[in-house]
Amino acid sequence: MIKLYHGSTVAVRKPSLRPGRPNADFGKGFYTTSNYEQAVRWAHIKQEREEASKAVVSVYEFDETLLDNPELNIRKFTGADEPWLYFVTDCRKSRGHNYDLVQGPVANDKVFTTVNLFESGVLSAEAAILQLKAYKTYDQLSFHTERVIGALRFVEAIEA
Repeated sequence: MIKLYHGSTVAVRKPSLRPGRPNADFGKGFYTTSNYEQAVRWAHIKQEREEASKAVVSVYEFDETLLDNPELNIRKFTGADEPWLYFVTDCRKSRGHNYDLVQGPVANDKVFTTVNLFESGVLSAEAAILQLKAYKTYDQLSFHTERVIGALRFVEAIEA
C-alpha cells in the first residue's frame, strides 16, 4: 500500500469523478499525489481561489499493484517528455481519453507556462521539452473511472 494525498478545502472521504474539470492536465478525474507538500500547496491554492476558510489534505491508501493490472487501461509517463506534452495539451483542450488511471508529472506554474507557450506556437515541442527538463516536477496519479476510484481508501484529513 502507498499513501496518496489530495489537496482541497474540505475533507474528501468519498472521492468522486463528478466535480473534476474537463480541461485539467490529464482530463476530468480525481487527482492525487504521493508528495504531501505538493498536496498542501494545492490545498492552499484552492483555498485562495475559493476564498475558503481552510485548506485540507485528504490522505488515502492505495494498492499500487493495481498500476500493473493488465485489466486496467493505464497511461504512465516517466517524465515531462514529448508524449506527455502532447497528452497534456490534448487534455487541456477537453479532448477525452479512455484511461482508468494516468500517472505522471504535474504541471506546476512554471511547467504550465511552458505548456501554454507550446500550445500557442511560441515554443516548438523540442524547445518546450528542453525547458521542462530544467524544472522540478511532482507526480500525480489521476483516477478517471468509477472502477478505479473505489480503490482509494480514506485514512484521514489533515488541516494544512
